Amino acid sequence: MFKGSIVAIVTPFKDGKVDEESYRQLIEFQIENGTSAIVPCGTTGESATLNVKEHARVIDIAVEAVNKRVPVIAGTGGNSTSEAIELTEHAKKVGADATLQVTPYYNKPTQEGLYQHFKAIAKAVPLPQVLYNVPSRTSVNMLPETVARLAELPEVVAIKEASGNIGQMADIVRLAGDKITLLSGDDNLTLPVLSIGGAGVVSVVANIVPRDTADLVKAWEEGRIDEAKELFYKLLPLCPAMVCAPTPSPVKTALGLMGKIQAEMRLPLYPMAPANLEKLKKALSEYGLI
Repeated sequence: MFKGSIVAIVTPFKDGKVDEESYRQLIEFQIENGTSAIVPCGTTGESATLNVKEHARVIDIAVEAVNKRVPVIAGTGGNSTSEAIELTEHAKKVGADATLQVTPYYNKPTQEGLYQHFKAIAKAVPLPQVLYNVPSRTSVNMLPETVARLAELPEVVAIKEASGNIGQMADIVRLAGDKITLLSGDDNLTLPVLSIGGAGVVSVVANIVPRDTADLVKAWEEGRIDEAKELFYKLLPLCPAMVCAPTPSPVKTALGLMGKIQAEMRLPLYPMAPANLEKLKKALSEYGLI
């Protein structure tokens, strides 16, 4: 159902509030440059610092601005099943095409707890669901066997896999590749994930280079392997620059340097340290972005 370059889009702020006009412009920038789908309110969208009203509003804007030109996969996950259901109900009501559901963070559920959490959301709100496994942030790793069980649910259609473990991802394809779409959750693994049967990437770097990220996946899909490899290695130096400080500080700073938004974050995120800022500027300059 979902493939290609899917952007985990930032949420721009201005004077402490969501900058709605800049957000709409970012969405246009993505669609004009071949992005396959928009993910509002993911990790890169600073969902953890949005209150419920803001979270709902950011999804509203994304749905309105996209206007069905590409899918909107709304981030509506949480570590409370009831809250995730509430946010997902809103996303469905306003016309989101699917939801991104992160594994519950902090409370460290068992594999059975993970299964029951996602199942409860699917049953409460029948809307296509993209699972999101990111153990470095949540302190829980969803195993391939659990993913395969969830893939039996008609609502569960894809997984954003950000474990960094290619072997684990290959097991998902082996166990349930005919029932669930594998998407890379890390830009520096996009090509390896495609090579084991993945269909695309939920990307941070696409915020700043949407065309190249989209062209990489398209080239692979069309069998232009050498071109895909060339684009992957072109993009690769940007990947460590995007994680040289806590996400999304580097990518928002990059968009600020490119004149796309004000590089404003909410505490506890903080502007980049000078040494990391220089690393980021160097990578952007060498790519020709600034």
